[in-house]
Amino acid sequence: MPLIAGLDARLGWSPVFSLPVKLAALAVILAGYALASYALIENRYFSGVVRIQTDRDHRVVSSGPYRWMRHPGYAGALLTYLATPLFLDAATAFFPAAFLLVLLVIRTHLEDRTLQERLAGYREYTDRVPQRLLPGVW
Repeated sequence: MPLIAGLDARLGWSPVFSLPVKLAALAVILAGYALASYALIENRYFSGVVRIQTDRDHRVVSSGPYRWMRHPGYAGALLTYLATPLFLDAATAFFPAAFLLVLLVIRTHLEDRTLQERLAGYREYTDRVPQRLLPGVW
């Protein structure tokens, strides 16, 4: 996304967005980082690698942002991906953002399946918290 945004700025592919749009995008980016950070702080098992951490007595985390959605770290990333092109005046950066969105949804699905199959109590958690990324949507 930064590469496309940089090329967009250099070659002038996109129009400049208004200040209110940029400020709204910045607010969404900050909210995304805050949500992802909250998830990281609340979940001591948070990891970039999908694995059951048996060496650390891995358990289901259902507090903090995990009360509302099962993957708040990814939801925070999703917010940042979608707002960054607006903040950088690079509408063309929505193409890699959309690609990242698709990858994020696939990863969320695969991770959720792994957790349901291998983490004790996770299936019951999915009954209490049905939303994966976006409350009320998915």
